[in-house]
Amino acid sequence: MNQPVLNVVVARRRDEALGIASFELASENGQALPAFDAGSHVDVHLPNGLVRQYSLCNDPRETHRYLIAVLRDEAGRGGSKAVHDLLREGDRLQISAPRNHFALADDAAHHLLLAGGIGVTPILCMAERLAATGASFDMHYCTRSKQRTAFVERLAQAGFAKSVQLHHDDHPGGSTFDIEQTLSNAPAGTHLYVCGPRGFMDFVLETARANDWPEDRLHYEFFGAAANQPATGGSFQVRIASSGATIDVPPECTVVQALAAHGVEVITSCEQGVCGTCLTRVLSGEPDHHDSYLTDEERAANDQFLPCCSRAKSPLLVLDL
Repeated sequence: MNQPVLNVVVARRRDEALGIASFELASENGQALPAFDAGSHVDVHLPNGLVRQYSLCNDPRETHRYLIAVLRDEAGRGGSKAVHDLLREGDRLQISAPRNHFALADDAAHHLLLAGGIGVTPILCMAERLAATGASFDMHYCTRSKQRTAFVERLAQAGFAKSVQLHHDDHPGGSTFDIEQTLSNAPAGTHLYVCGPRGFMDFVLETARANDWPEDRLHYEFFGAAANQPATGGSFQVRIASSGATIDVPPECTVVQALAAHGVEVITSCEQGVCGTCLTRVLSGEPDHHDSYLTDEERAANDQFLPCCSRAKSPLLVLDL
């Protein structure tokens, strides 16, 4: 399967904070880029062959550019280091068209935007959109220190600056983020959006659920899989519905890897069960879900799974491929 790509050029690179750089991507031919909604991301095909997802953090009304920001993670899987070490102004890249798994709820009475570290990227885009439409919102941006806080100048100059509060862990006597108070002060009908490190997000979501926030008012996007997520399991088989071919999936091998070894390509991006790029329909059998993408209801339906990380509880899965 071939995924449509856009040809872009790195029009500008800028250091935004300690370890964080932003990259402005423009169409290679100077034409307008496809429109996107707040919360969207693109897949970036890096020069070293990796494909990684990055949220768009510019105003969705802009059609001349996409803006991404990337934190260099020395302990990561190589994507962020490749971005920082290899991408320069003038470089040409291929990216996917924008996709959105983290959309704003248009009918919400109020929006509570919570960003942790580099998780500010989709949250900032949301703030731009909400401000442009006159929607009611508050934004809290939590970082380890001011040095590690990206887009400080942009936020200070924004028309919605009064709706934003910054919280730094190392600021003595500064504004400490109080999740309990923030949730209790939220107007009735508020929708919550959170993005950032896994620990930050789990803390926010667990606190909201403990305070009886309904699940349909909690919106989130994970950057990485849970640290304790199982990655292996026993042997099973997958059958390709279109051809009838049956393929063994041994331990220590993902479904994606087993399929690729037999010439069946499934497009992937994060390879951690986070992004949903490889989502595949299951026609028969019971998946063993290990992703961070599907909801509990979607998992219970057992009619789709993410073959980059999930496996099977039944001996055979029949896939709609």
